[in-house]
Amino acid sequence: MAPTSLQTLALRKEYPGTVALRDVSLRFDGGKIHALLGKNGAGKSTLVKLFAGALQPTSGSILVNGTPVVLRSPRDAFRNGIAAVHQEPSLVPELSVAENILLGRLPRRRGAGGVLVDWDAARSRAADLLRSFGLAMDPDVKARSLGIAQQQMVEIVKAMSFGPSVLMLDEPTSALAHDETERLFSLLKDLAARGVVLLYITHRLEEIHRIADTVSVLRNGELIGTVPIAEATPSRIVQMMFGETVQRSRPVDIEPGKRPVMEVRHLSRADAFRDISFTLYEGEILGIAGQLGSGRTELLRSLFGADPPDGGEVLLEGRVVRPESPEQMKRLGVALAPEKRKEEGLVQLLSSRANICLAGLSRIARRGFVTRGAEQEVAARYVRDINIEVADPGAPVSFLSGGNQQKVVLAKWLHTDPRVILLDEPTRGIDVQAKQQIFQIIWDLSRKGISTIVVSSELEELMSVCHRILVLRQGRLHGEVIPHKSTLEELALCIQ
Repeated sequence: MAPTSLQTLALRKEYPGTVALRDVSLRFDGGKIHALLGKNGAGKSTLVKLFAGALQPTSGSILVNGTPVVLRSPRDAFRNGIAAVHQEPSLVPELSVAENILLGRLPRRRGAGGVLVDWDAARSRAADLLRSFGLAMDPDVKARSLGIAQQQMVEIVKAMSFGPSVLMLDEPTSALAHDETERLFSLLKDLAARGVVLLYITHRLEEIHRIADTVSVLRNGELIGTVPIAEATPSRIVQMMFGETVQRSRPVDIEPGKRPVMEVRHLSRADAFRDISFTLYEGEILGIAGQLGSGRTELLRSLFGADPPDGGEVLLEGRVVRPESPEQMKRLGVALAPEKRKEEGLVQLLSSRANICLAGLSRIARRGFVTRGAEQEVAARYVRDINIEVADPGAPVSFLSGGNQQKVVLAKWLHTDPRVILLDEPTRGIDVQAKQQIFQIIWDLSRKGISTIVVSSELEELMSVCHRILVLRQGRLHGEVIPHKSTLEELALCIQ
């Protein structure tokens, strides 16, 4: 029987020198969808990990249906009906979709060689689960071949396969297309109707009025409050999350120049995009909108030479170039901050300092050697200039929040003195304040004459930040939107 409540009493989690969660008392009831909000470092992930059994509290209690439970491991959480879907997919790349969904629970049968995995039953069970979520996905395909949105959907199916009575979702729509998001929302509402306790973590404030019944806000490890959705106005939520935070839009004094920096003529890549043409001007912030699968990411990767185009041409300041490799395009002044910043933008085991210097090592190397002092000088400059919040630049970059990791990626490329920066989903999974800081960096670059192309699923952000927005649909350029002459609704309709 599904629990009617998940509750904490004075829950506290301490680390040496840090209190991550400060005596939090909360109650989440079954039959409702509870949004949990807070900027990076607010304590959301810590709370989820405590519920999931990945961490144990320093003090306080967790109660299911009013009864205290001790969750020493994820297995204990599963036994109590608690499942979590984390923001970053954690699938085993070399295993199939079916193996990932049923990991540790593959069906068995007796055979001539003893007890064996019943692969037919595993495929059938995984296919049934995928179908129940409306996914036409081959259960035999390897997880590594899936896009990030597909990986996220598999993570959700995996969590649902446990039949949880408590389901926690951390930024579940950050990589989902519109149709996938609608499918997820429909599923969550069905689960709520069955009495499941649903805990929904998001940075997308516009989502909570579509999906949530209540909103709880954490700040610096403390519970600021819980309000019913009818009282959760954007201004109130932002006030609860940050105290005083001013929402900013593109300053009116930032205007692009008239000199073309990059010209794209009839660019194509098989099965990705076709006949793309546009001009990027000096200091311009050019947005690219479109649903997942429209060719947005593929276009940026081709412009950077990571996936060379099949046809067409690119001109940089009037000179025809054929993007063939990232190293070539870096030399020509083009930089790419990829969507998968943790896997493709950073080396997680290296320090923030080393990551900042990584793309521009030749600039600080002397006779093939890089000194610690040279690294420290460069890192200190960018930590200061773009406000990277890092206690120890020599510590692994994995210690930083998502927003600060994104700033490290930007610093890495700024050190190469680029003329054009390609940003793929630069604000995915980071909080409102960090987003505003990223926007400010983009605007400052524009003032310096550096041009930026921004791919984002957040249409509101593109309307606020960019001078122009190109719309891609099914790999083709469908139109152009001028933010100050159009509405968000018009842009949303254009990408459908």
